[in-house]
Amino acid sequence: MSSVMITPKSTSTRSRLRTKALLLVLLALVATVPALGLIVTSGGRAEAHGTPMKPGSRTFLCWQDGLTDTGEIKPVNPACKNAQQVSGTTPFYNWFSVLRSDGAGRTRGFVPDGQLCSGGNANFTGFNAARSDWPLTHLTSGAGVDFSYNAWAAHPGWFYVYVTKDGFDPTRTLTWDDMEDQPFLTVDHPPLNGSPGTVEANYSWTGQLPSGKSGRHIIYMVWQRSDSAETFYSCSDVVFDGGNGEVTGIHEPGNPSEPVPGTCTATRRTTGSWNGGYQSEVTVTNSGDVPMLGWMVDWTLPAGQSVASLWNGNATYNGQAVMVHNADWNGSLSPGQSTTFGYVVTGSGGDSATTLPCRVG
Repeated sequence: MSSVMITPKSTSTRSRLRTKALLLVLLALVATVPALGLIVTSGGRAEAHGTPMKPGSRTFLCWQDGLTDTGEIKPVNPACKNAQQVSGTTPFYNWFSVLRSDGAGRTRGFVPDGQLCSGGNANFTGFNAARSDWPLTHLTSGAGVDFSYNAWAAHPGWFYVYVTKDGFDPTRTLTWDDMEDQPFLTVDHPPLNGSPGTVEANYSWTGQLPSGKSGRHIIYMVWQRSDSAETFYSCSDVVFDGGNGEVTGIHEPGNPSEPVPGTCTATRRTTGSWNGGYQSEVTVTNSGDVPMLGWMVDWTLPAGQSVASLWNGNATYNGQAVMVHNADWNGSLSPGQSTTFGYVVTGSGGDSATTLPCRVG
């Protein structure tokens, strides 16, 4: 099976776009899928907290469209500009956070009609707009194509890739009845490429696009974590016109390889201790100059210790490694704003750490 190469559609801008945008972010490789609907399986673990880069989702391509050399968001594309007017610039800086912490992989009957592109997450309402001028990826029906999904944080999971039915009209409200009933591709725990927390980090796979498609469509991806109920949703606007992955409708970005400007810090203090255990409180602060919609704090417990309980956050564990995501109510922080979570540890020795790694996500 041949793979679709990513090349600019406009001849006059081919070299510039290829070097400064597409080749930096539309990465792809690995396993070949011989037929539609086949499950792609790998021995590695999926690492994910992000959004599709190839074909690019609305949030990712609008971030590219609006990002300036100074780090400000100033959309040029009309649909992206409208999304900013509806939802502000925060979703652009948090392009990897279209998620529902209670999703558990649910789709129809959980995400309301008209809200598929935001996953029902009110922070991304502006990206639900039914318009024909969203940034667009040009594809060939039935062709082999390299998919790439940004890996902003590390979690295992599955990817379900859907497409709209024949006759789809992008100017009409997107509903579940517009989507094919079954995904044309399911990907099982693909491997991580690169270091999480960067634009370049990704999980990639090669798959076959559905045959018989023409004109405008939406490729809809659902990423379901296998270690929690957290689920990600995304819309990628495409046109089946014989294209080879060209992207049109975006302004040339400032530098898409730069990390998102948002930053956070986490400080830990022991609030109580006893023979065989202790209690800690962690303060998470938005230390950047743009709002953020979520945060992640991870650390390694001393040997012989384990977390007995944790509150005001959602935790996953891997041996001594602990990763805590924000709860639904304390992830949105303006610059300078802080929140806290706490936990109780069983095991002797205490913990002398006063700062913990923190990432926006």
